[in-house]
Amino acid sequence: MYTLPQPPLVLLAMGFFIGVTCGLAFEAALKIKVNYWSNQGKKGIKTNLSEISVLKLPFMGICLGICVFLAAGLEIFTYNRLLSYGVSLPLTLFIGILIWVQLKKLIVLLLEGGSEALDLDSYF
Repeated sequence: MYTLPQPPLVLLAMGFFIGVTCGLAFEAALKIKVNYWSNQGKKGIKTNLSEISVLKLPFMGICLGICVFLAAGLEIFTYNRLLSYGVSLPLTLFIGILIWVQLKKLIVLLLEGGSEALDLDSYF
């Protein structure tokens, strides 16, 4: 008798949990850094982004959680773990790199032009 394996629901929940908790840590760290930069004013701000390194660990945690969540979701439908991680890992890395590059550009824009530089309503 042939039976299908059990779906990885625990991995699905763990990936979601990791992504959400690291997202909350990323939000808190980003708020702290932006408040620090806004309190310093223009005099002490460097645009080399060396102070953004505190955001790397929570961001990588978000990417890990998304990768596990996506792979577990694909594994529910394909029943093939290798294929699921083979699809979700490159997809997560590609999107994570794109988001990180865009975040760095936005932070440079914020540091050089202040919060007025991020006003999206002025473009419409």
